[in-house]
Order: sequence, then C-alpha cells, then structure tokens
Amino acid sequence: MKIGICAPSTPFTREDAQKVIALAARHYPQAELVFHEQCFVEQGHFAGSDAQRLEAFVGMANDPAFDAIWFVRGGYGACRIAEAAVKQLKAPAKTKAYLGYSDQGNLLAALYRAGIGWPAHGPMPTDIRREGGESAVLRALGWLVDGDVAALEPNMQKGRSYAAFNLMTLAMLAGTPLMPDLAGHVLMVEEVSEYLYAFDRAMFSVTTQLKARGIAGLMLGRVSDIPENDRPFGIDAEAIARHWCTKNGIAYLGRADIGHDSDNRIVPFGMIA
Repeated sequence: MKIGICAPSTPFTREDAQKVIALAARHYPQAELVFHEQCFVEQGHFAGSDAQRLEAFVGMANDPAFDAIWFVRGGYGACRIAEAAVKQLKAPAKTKAYLGYSDQGNLLAALYRAGIGWPAHGPMPTDIRREGGESAVLRALGWLVDGDVAALEPNMQKGRSYAAFNLMTLAMLAGTPLMPDLAGHVLMVEEVSEYLYAFDRAMFSVTTQLKARGIAGLMLGRVSDIPENDRPFGIDAEAIARHWCTKNGIAYLGRADIGHDSDNRIVPFGMIA
C-alpha cells in the first residue's frame, strides 16, 4: 500500500517525518509512506503558497499510484484551497481514503460534499509529537492499511451516518460552498484551546444552522486546554452543548471519543456498513 502525505495548511519537519516513517516500517512494512516535498516548505504561516499546497494535494490525489492521502497536520490554510481542489480531482481521486482532522475538516467536508473518495476524521502524522502520539499514528495506519475497526470511534452504530469536525472549523465552513449535506447524520464535534464563551458562540452558530438541515443528533468529543477567562463562564462544555441542542431541537446523544489528543479515534464520513 502506498500512502501519500501532503500539507494543505502548515508545514512539518523532516525529523518528525522520519520518526513516522520509522514507526510505520516497524509495524506496517507493507505500507510505503511518501511525504511530498511540499510538507517541508515554509512560507509565512503556511506550508508554501496556496498554489504549491493545491498542486501537492491535487497531484497526489489524482495519482493512481497512491491508495490513500494522509494530511500531515492542521493549523490553518485548507479552506483557501479546498474548493479549487475538488474541481481539479479526477477518477483516481475517487478511489482513495482521506484522513485528517482539525483544519483538514475543510477538505474532508469538500470531498464529502463532492462525493469523492472516503474522507475520515482521525489522527495525522503530527500526532507523533504528542505524549502517547505513537499510538495515534499506529491507529491511523491500522485503519488505512488493514481497515482495523478497533481504530474507529466506539459509539458508532451500523446503519447510521456520521461526520466529525473540530467545532470552530465547522462553524467557519458552515454556510460556505465547502459545507456538505449532513441530513440524517450524527455529528461529532471536538474543540481545543478555546475560551468557553467562544465555544458557546460556535455551538450557537452550528446548531442554529443545522437545525433545519435534519441532522440526526450531536455528540460531544473532548474539549481540552480551555484557557482561563478573567471570570468563570459558569457552565461547562457539555452543558453548553446540551443547551444549544435543546434550544434548536437537536437530539444530544452523549459523548464521543474524539479530540485533539493521542486518544483521537477515527470517524469515517457517511454510513457505517
């Protein structure tokens, strides 16, 4: 199996890439990991210009030699190329899995909306930097290489449709040409490094926009590294999620095992077979 790795948002380091390659070689020698040179380009915040990032992703997605595309990390930048990218994808791109989370939710959303391949929310090579990060990388490889169902979010049920996003990413892409139709889907959301008032604001925006779209319900992943405000917000993240679900007539379905951490599980978009 050949896995193409590109950076639609921010750059990676060669040192960390070698760690991921070495880990994969020990545990999945049947898989070849190919880091696009663009992963290591630095142009301000981004892993190269919009044109470079677009070219790297489209080139790997359209190359029939690759079986899957693994986004190297999040940050910010995918929304700048996602709409143009899906318009350039050809037949080989429709046969691939696409794996990532955080800012890569923009590309996962665009791919799912366009019916291209099998997008999934899950660990990325950058997770090698986290405490316990090797387990996250191996979880992703287990799913990509062997279809390991143990890597999947454990609360998913056969016959139901799912999608998963970082909440702030979803709040920004909702209402744009990237937003897929989530009617009948259970939506899982997670968040990191946001004040609770910002989480509340984003939950207001997302649930208000989705209440008329017929989603089947919402599940809350981990909300981590919450900064301390100058005064306590007064309610926690789950209470916020319950509040906005109730207000907008959306079923709150409990907690999901996803988040910006090494325990992040995989959520394929669409119906679980």
